[in-house]
Amino acid sequence: MFKKILIANRGEIACRVIRTARAMGIATVAVYSDADARSPHVMLADESVRLGPAPAAESYLKAELILLAARETGADAIHPGYGFLSERESFARACAEAGIAFIGPPPNAIAAMGDKIESKKLAKDAGVNVVPGFLGEIADTEHAVRIAGEIGYPVMMKASAGGGGKGMRLAWSEADVREGFEATKREGLASFGDDRVFIEKFIQDPRHIEIQVLGDQHGKVLYLGERECSVQRRHQKVVEEAPSPFVTPAMRRAMGEQAVALARAVGYYSAGTVELIVSGADPTGESFYFLEMNTRLQVEHPVTEEITGLDLVEQMIRVAAGEPLSFEQDDVRLNGWSVETRVYAEDPYRGFLPSIGRLVRYQAPEPVADEAGRVRVDDGVAEGGEVSMFYDPMIAKLVTWAPTREGAIDAQVAALDGFRIEGPGTNLDFLSALMQHPRFRDGALTTGFIAEEYPEGFHGAPAEPELLRILAAVAAFVATAEADRARRIDGQLGRRLPPPGEWQVRIGGEDRHVVVDTDAVTVDGVGVELEMEYTPGDRIVTVEAPEALTIRLARTRGGWRLSTRGAAHEVRVVPGHAGALTRHMIEKVAPDLSRFLIAPMPGLLVRLDVGEGDRVEAGQALAVVEAMKMENILRAAKSGTVKAVSARTGDSLAVDAVILELE
Repeated sequence: MFKKILIANRGEIACRVIRTARAMGIATVAVYSDADARSPHVMLADESVRLGPAPAAESYLKAELILLAARETGADAIHPGYGFLSERESFARACAEAGIAFIGPPPNAIAAMGDKIESKKLAKDAGVNVVPGFLGEIADTEHAVRIAGEIGYPVMMKASAGGGGKGMRLAWSEADVREGFEATKREGLASFGDDRVFIEKFIQDPRHIEIQVLGDQHGKVLYLGERECSVQRRHQKVVEEAPSPFVTPAMRRAMGEQAVALARAVGYYSAGTVELIVSGADPTGESFYFLEMNTRLQVEHPVTEEITGLDLVEQMIRVAAGEPLSFEQDDVRLNGWSVETRVYAEDPYRGFLPSIGRLVRYQAPEPVADEAGRVRVDDGVAEGGEVSMFYDPMIAKLVTWAPTREGAIDAQVAALDGFRIEGPGTNLDFLSALMQHPRFRDGALTTGFIAEEYPEGFHGAPAEPELLRILAAVAAFVATAEADRARRIDGQLGRRLPPPGEWQVRIGGEDRHVVVDTDAVTVDGVGVELEMEYTPGDRIVTVEAPEALTIRLARTRGGWRLSTRGAAHEVRVVPGHAGALTRHMIEKVAPDLSRFLIAPMPGLLVRLDVGEGDRVEAGQALAVVEAMKMENILRAAKSGTVKAVSARTGDSLAVDAVILELE
């Protein structure tokens, strides 16, 4: 067994690998960029080595620096995690040449599966179902248009070396191909150094289901069930679960056997994932097709661990050390249900724009582990740390397990409310809304779920009238406690007045009359069952009303923002005697910004299609901003003439920076 492992990664996956290695009695080495010098993975490891500046291209993607760090620290193995160098054949070969074990598959398997075009050819030869498409070289946009027409719309354009949702465009028409083909090539080149693109038929009502495989160096390859990964946004997974509510035992066996056949065909060992696209319109489950094989550990691997009881990182380490798998296919049992949600630094109320900055507060829900259910948080951040523009904006992964799917989902809702994150915006409300959505709970999922259910964007989960009554009561209770503390401050003029007990609370567009006294709370004259403790300064409270609620509180001008059950509710609270006067207050009208083209996120202006004096039409593409290596097309909100241009191609833009003005 290895004595020391270097983790060629950062964040939560680095912490994840370190914890397992420590449990196995193996020493660990962390590597870091300047942006991560004080990150948790650096503090958790036994040793650490600086790689270089913050950009990944100058640190985590420098294979020679990582190998040098391994030699200098005496590490006899390297775990690549996911992303960065994890699927780079040249890195795996360099490890072998340096006499350092690569904790992953052999280089030839990475090469075979890393090229999406060649991998589909191999899959077809191995007897695996593949999606109809064109796998050859595509010369230019005109060639792409001809191919798409022959396949039949809709089609998907994908960067051959792509992954993680980057370098993908869906085309419903010739116009979409003409607009998106070159962008797909650029994204592939920027993210993966390869601008080749292939085109395939887009499966309608598709479900994204993947099979976890695990093999050793002695020829044994097993499948560990499936994961449902259909809930995606811009081709990036948001929610994963295992098993899938769509997959029957017969489907699982057929998918698993094909995945194993593909792994055997390329001499695969270690952990890997075969991704499939499945037609949700075919209840037989026979319409499943190979998408790609990820020759690494997946972000969503914890849900498989929760239902199988296996530690996949431990298995990868043991396989890399030459040990045979200690179990057979018949020993793999799927127990209960597990759901994972990805907590991102992004603002769902502003179109999911990336949100970077310092984590002023970070508190995760307490872990739970018993027979009734489990709550697990995999993270790699700490309070006071920073969500950097240089890396993926994921803050944490929340994983729950329960004997039933409904139980695992309910545990997600409760645990999501238990996060306290201040600083960058987060998608906590959105994740909670997904967990409560009737269609999600029914398991009627497709990869278009989010686009179909939130076509106008996300504005918070709908709240039942009873929940609004409870929140009004909570806001009044909190206001009473705050007023009581204020009256006790020493040195005030006059006698101490009792705190107000009568309030006007505005929530959900309605004013409610709330009375708080020593033994009851009433809302509009009706009693509310409410048990809670609040000390001024608390930012999370637990309420029994009578169902348990966890509520995050944030002070606002004139009231509070109460966040729970998938929505943030702006609540105005004023003493009852002042409530009648609020109707005389002038409402502030937001300025009209429609004549400006504004950067919706921090990013790089990579293209500007118009200049001063040009006439533009509503919906016309005006500029392209790159953020997190994704290109975002900015369009005109209305017709007009360009009055002034405030930015140039190549400029780094701050959020809300003005790019141009129309008249």
